Amino acid sequence: MSKEIIFCKSGGCSAKLGAGALERVLSKLDKKSDENLLVGFDSHDDGSVYKLNDEQAIINTLDFFPPMVEDPYRFGQVAACNAMSDIWAMGGNVLTALNIVCFPESLDMNLLGKILQGGNDKVIEAGGVLCGGHSIVDEDIKYGMSVTGVVHPDKIFRNNTCVNGDALILTKKLGVGIVMAAHKMNAVEENVFEEALDSMTTLNKYAKEILDHYTVHACSDVTGFGLLVHLDEMLDGKHSAILNHSLIPMFDGVKELANDFYITAAAQKNRNHMSEKVEFIISDFGLEEVLFDPQTSGGLLVSVPLEESYEIVKEMNRKGIPAQVIGNITPRLEKSVTVR
Repeated sequence: MSKEIIFCKSGGCSAKLGAGALERVLSKLDKKSDENLLVGFDSHDDGSVYKLNDEQAIINTLDFFPPMVEDPYRFGQVAACNAMSDIWAMGGNVLTALNIVCFPESLDMNLLGKILQGGNDKVIEAGGVLCGGHSIVDEDIKYGMSVTGVVHPDKIFRNNTCVNGDALILTKKLGVGIVMAAHKMNAVEENVFEEALDSMTTLNKYAKEILDHYTVHACSDVTGFGLLVHLDEMLDGKHSAILNHSLIPMFDGVKELANDFYITAAAQKNRNHMSEKVEFIISDFGLEEVLFDPQTSGGLLVSVPLEESYEIVKEMNRKGIPAQVIGNITPRLEKSVTVR
C-alpha cells in the first residue's frame, strides 16, 4: 500500500518565500550607491551592515513567522533566537530588538503576553535590550523581531568569501522542519521533538563567541532555505563544495521520518531551486530531504581554514554545541554541491 505524502503547512522558517522567487523580485529593484553600506541586498548575506566610523558598523536584520509549536512562551523564544541569529552570523553582537506582532483580537491576550515574555527572555540572555515594537490585528499569529547589532568594520563575517581548501562546519543538527511536521501528526518520539525544540531555542551567540578566536572566511546561518540553498549562496558561483553525508549532524530518526514522507512544501521549493546545482553520489531520499529541509533557528554554517577546523569543533563540542566538519570548499566544478 502506498504511503500518503504529507505536505505540512507549518510555521517557522517553512513559511518563507522560495529563494528563486525572491531573487527575481529583488533583481528588479534599483540599488542606491553608498560607500558606507558595506553589505546590502545585492548579496545573500544575513543582514545589512552600515559603517558608522572606522571602529563601528551597525547590523540590521528582521525576521518573523507563524508559530511552529503550540507553547506560546517557547514559540516566542524560538522566534527571538531566529531573528537574532543573523547578527551572530555576520560576526556582530546584539544591541537592541523591536517586537513585530500580528495577533487576532479574538484570542486571549495572555497568549501574546507569553510569546513576548519568551522573546524578551532570549534578548536578555543575548545581552541585548528589548526597546519596543509594533503590532497589528491579523487573522493569524505571527511574531518576530527587528534586531540591531554592532560589529567592527574589519571583522564582519560575510557569507560569500569562502576560500578553496576551507573546511565547512555546521554547528546545529538538521531536521527541524521534518520533526515539526511529524510532531503535528503525532509521529515523532517526544524526546526527539524536545531535542529539536531545545536546538531552536539555543542562541548561536555561543558558537560565534568561539569563532571570534579563530579565522572565519565565510559564515551564514541555516534557516528556511535549508542547508543546500544557503551553502549555494555562500559559494556565490565562484566555488563548489563536497559534503560527506556520514558527517552531517541530524536528529535521531529524521531520515526515517522523511522516508515516511513527513516533509514540508518549503523543502520542495528548496529542492526545485537546487535541482540543477547539486549531485547526490549516493541514493538516499531521506538524506536528500534532510538537506533540503527548512530550518527554523538553525545553526551556523562556517567556512574556515582546514587546519583550524577540528580545534574549533573540539572546543564547541566541549561546550555542548553539536558541531561537525561536514565537507570542504573546492574550485568551481560542474555542480555547485556534491554529496557523497
